[in-house]
Amino acid sequence: MIAFNQEKIKKGATGSYLLAKRQQWASISKRLLSVNPDELEDLSKRLEKGEKVVADTEAEKLCFSILNDLDHVRGHVKGSLTNKKYMRNEIWSLVGFKGAPSWFITLSPADNRHPLCLYYADKDIVFKPDLGSSRERDLLVLANPVAAARFFDYMVRMVIKHVLSMGEQGDGLYGKTSAYYGTVEQQGRLTLHLHMMLWIDSALSPQEIRDRIMSGDSAFQKSLVEYLEGVHVGECLTGTMDEVRKRQPAKKVVGSGLGNSRRHTSTCRR
Repeated sequence: MIAFNQEKIKKGATGSYLLAKRQQWASISKRLLSVNPDELEDLSKRLEKGEKVVADTEAEKLCFSILNDLDHVRGHVKGSLTNKKYMRNEIWSLVGFKGAPSWFITLSPADNRHPLCLYYADKDIVFKPDLGSSRERDLLVLANPVAAARFFDYMVRMVIKHVLSMGEQGDGLYGKTSAYYGTVEQQGRLTLHLHMMLWIDSALSPQEIRDRIMSGDSAFQKSLVEYLEGVHVGECLTGTMDEVRKRQPAKKVVGSGLGNSRRHTSTCRR
């Protein structure tokens, strides 16, 4: 986090210059010289407060045009509003070219429970799959955020290569990957996770799915229901639900006679 902040400060300091095409420089320089500084400062304060400002006067329109030119200065600074706007434009371009994405995926590797991340964070050169206690793992990862970032980068690359099969022969876990777009975000405990949109080759668009459902295609409806039930499954690690229930001792409920007693119907879910 500290390294990222230092990088933003450096990029922001070195990015304080204007970029313009040669044929537009005369117009831009004229607007910069004719702008009212007080009007520009008042407009920036209103925008900083989150106020929705509509340019009504000529002075405000001139300020907005200058802000639009200055917007390009910070485009290469990661985490800036301009950089986020560029990313949104890239996503909209992908949607326009590929259509609606097929999947929205969130990847959050458990760094404090993975032996590779603990190996990166530890000082021991020899790899040992000894995880240690929960407190030891948490302190180890918190003391070395670079190791956590290195582990996250490795896991994301492996997911792209092996799960999505980008650059590999054959289909991925979700099908043949046509395109993907992912952004990295910091979560509450200061570790990283990834939000990704995934496009699958030859996948049906939302409109095509709706048309086939509304057309009464029973085979498609049955396949869709089976697919949804297949991907939304809750399972136990030690066996099926019936096997787990058999291993659990039966609980005998004894009424104490205290409190509110009521006989529930068969449809009651209390």
